[in-house]
Amino acid sequence: MVWIPAGRFLMGSDAFYPEERPEREARVEGFFIDTTPVTVAAFRRFVKATGHTTMAERAPDPAAYPDADPALLVPGSLVFTPTPGPVALDDFRQWWRYQPGANWRHTEGPGSTLHGRERHPVTHIAYSDARAYAAWAGKQLPTEAEWEYAARGGLRGATYAWGDEPTVGGRRMANTFQGRFPWQADTRSGRPGTTPAGSYPPNGYGLLDMIGNVWEWTADPYPTGQDAPPAPVSGCCGTAESPADALAQRVIKGGSHLCAPEYCLRYRPAARQGESEDTSTCHLGFRCVVRTDPDAGV
Repeated sequence: MVWIPAGRFLMGSDAFYPEERPEREARVEGFFIDTTPVTVAAFRRFVKATGHTTMAERAPDPAAYPDADPALLVPGSLVFTPTPGPVALDDFRQWWRYQPGANWRHTEGPGSTLHGRERHPVTHIAYSDARAYAAWAGKQLPTEAEWEYAARGGLRGATYAWGDEPTVGGRRMANTFQGRFPWQADTRSGRPGTTPAGSYPPNGYGLLDMIGNVWEWTADPYPTGQDAPPAPVSGCCGTAESPADALAQRVIKGGSHLCAPEYCLRYRPAARQGESEDTSTCHLGFRCVVRTDPDAGV
């Protein structure tokens, strides 16, 4: 973990999506934060020690989803599937699907494995799963302000965690979607995906993957109903298009390997979305904090 000293910073942004407004002064107390998102290896240790079963590994309660297709009321999670070719970007259902059998152990569904992915961020984690891990580890989930302050790495008001340009000297600084979303990814496999923690440069606080790779849960509720911000014009996550009617939501931060500038320019510290607490996806993980005096040790 890395110690983040107390301080003030400019939180939010007036320059991008409505839900990020207004830009305002905020203050946080000092805290420790995980250097990387929780990895597959770390989450596996937690499951081995506790026997925890993630939400994606349990069948949804039919009473909670009275309008759902009964065929989908089986254990599973949301998985991204590239479209065969260019499509209009106004319907996320073209590239998101509920995949029975998808979970943190089988990220693409039955038959997929975690072989060679021990250092990748764990995915398909619902809010309750992240909280359970944090409690087991003696930690907490960060508030939105703590998360954003840490992600900025000491830069005041910068667009990205590394400055105001999307690259530094032509170098990519985070794992985000490269190519033509959602159908053509410029990767060796032709498919977007997570990368091992630490594959890109750290920010000014020495933190890795605060931007891109996977979205991360925070502890803060995302307003719904009459208090909901304007619905996002585009959303990187399948449930973010109608926050006014959604189930209880939490703020997620950081963007992911599926964020593309023409659709979801949310790989910035100020960016935010609401995600239903019961949702898990192939691009959503978390990291933890500890709120304590630095001289007390961890």
